[in-house]
Amino acid sequence: MLTLAHFLSLGAILFCLGVAGIFLNRKNVIILLMCIELMLLAVNMNFVAFSRFLGNMDGQVFVFFILTVAASEAAIGLAILVVLFRNRRTINVAELDELKG
Repeated sequence: MLTLAHFLSLGAILFCLGVAGIFLNRKNVIILLMCIELMLLAVNMNFVAFSRFLGNMDGQVFVFFILTVAASEAAIGLAILVVLFRNRRTINVAELDELKG
């Protein structure tokens, strides 16, 4: 039987993988966005685990709001990324240090 500790440890591992991905890869914007999404999904899994084991639906309601924000963040982030690639011909974070309007 799976306990709450199993879900929390898996969520902590996923969150740490997302943080490590952000710190280790500072070159590609797409991978940075994927790591942020991984961190959000780890938090969502913890919310669902607490909600399930405590018998309260509040955590699952928060998950719907977080997924909505994550989807809009991904869509806006990818749109900005497409515009940057069209203008600069690169998605390297080191070369995107100067943003002028």
